[in-house]
Amino acid sequence: MTISRTITLAFTGASGLPYGLRLLECLIAAGTRVYLVYSPAAQMVARQELELMLPTQPHAAAAFFAERYHAKPGQLTVFGREDWLSPIASGSNPADAMAICPCSMGTAGALAAGLADNLIERAADVMLKERRPLVLVPRETPLSAIHLENLLKLARAGAVILPPSPGFYGRPEAIGDLVDFIVARILDQLGVAHSLGPRWGAARVAPPTIERA
Repeated sequence: MTISRTITLAFTGASGLPYGLRLLECLIAAGTRVYLVYSPAAQMVARQELELMLPTQPHAAAAFFAERYHAKPGQLTVFGREDWLSPIASGSNPADAMAICPCSMGTAGALAAGLADNLIERAADVMLKERRPLVLVPRETPLSAIHLENLLKLARAGAVILPPSPGFYGRPEAIGDLVDFIVARILDQLGVAHSLGPRWGAARVAPPTIERA
C-alpha cells in the first residue's frame, strides 16, 4: 500500500480516550502509517470510560487494533513506553507529525520542563526540537495557573494546543458527532485529509458555473 504520512499517536491518562480511538481509526482509514504508544494510565482510562482492555504487550496491541480498525500489513506499529530503540525516539527518523490525545496535565508538565523519561515524552520532545507538528489535546477542567503556564510554554515552543471543546453550530445529534468535531480539527493540524463533517461556510461558496460555447 502507499503510505502518505507517518503519524505518531500517544494516549495518556486523561479522560477522553474516545477521541484518541476515533483519531486512530481515522488515521488508519486515511492510509497513514501510525506509530502508537500509550501509558498504563491510559489503559486504566480505557477500562473506566469504555470497558475496553488495552493489551499491555506491543505485539498483542498491534494485532488488536489492526483487526479492530482493518489496518493493512505494516500500517500500524505499537511501541512500548520504554522502547528507546523505536524510530520515534530519535530525531534522525521522526514521524511527520504527532498527536497526544488525550494529553494529561502530567504529560504536558513533563514536556514543558523538557523531560523525556519515557517514549511518549521523548517522541514529543523530538517533534519540538525538529520543528515538526505536535498536537496536544489536554482534557482537564478547571485549569490551574500551573496548567496554563505549561500549555503556554508548549505553545511558544511550537506545539498546537487543541482542547477537546466541540462546537454546537453543526447541531450534533449524538456523542459521536461531538467526538468527530474534535478529531476533524486534529486531523487538520496533522495534515491528514478527512470528510468528517462540513466546513464552516462551505455551503455558501458554490463552484463557478462554466457555460459551454
